[in-house]
Amino acid sequence: MGDTAAVRLLLFRVGNLLCAAEVDAIAEILPRLDATRIPGAMPFVAGLINVRGTLVTLVTGWRALGQPVPAGEEDGSTLVLRLDAGARLVGLTVDEVVDLVTVPAADLHERAALPGVDPVLVRAVGRHGDQSYVVLDTAALLAPVLAS
Repeated sequence: MGDTAAVRLLLFRVGNLLCAAEVDAIAEILPRLDATRIPGAMPFVAGLINVRGTLVTLVTGWRALGQPVPAGEEDGSTLVLRLDAGARLVGLTVDEVVDLVTVPAADLHERAALPGVDPVLVRAVGRHGDQSYVVLDTAALLAPVLAS
């Protein structure tokens, strides 16, 4: 995130956490999809979903980010993220898609220690209105899935 450019971010909520991901990392936004469980998968892996004929691993956002169980776990959306330069797709469940914003890179601050958030998962911190949000390092968040 260079200091001279603007960054386009999708803001979304996972539990009590307002998060963001760079728009270029998002292939699409879908309604919450039912996953087929994978026996022996890590607890944060919901299973596999079929996205137009492609099997995609679905990660439960609140589990991966250590957030409380949402009241309406079946509600929300599925973000399909591009990883490995777009060679692999991984789904991430989120509670709510909030906004699409363009912010000057200078307005984003480097990683910060935030209560309840693993600093390894945070690329930067920004503000949207009166709320802070974390720009997730999606590669770090999904590294356990990529290793399997």
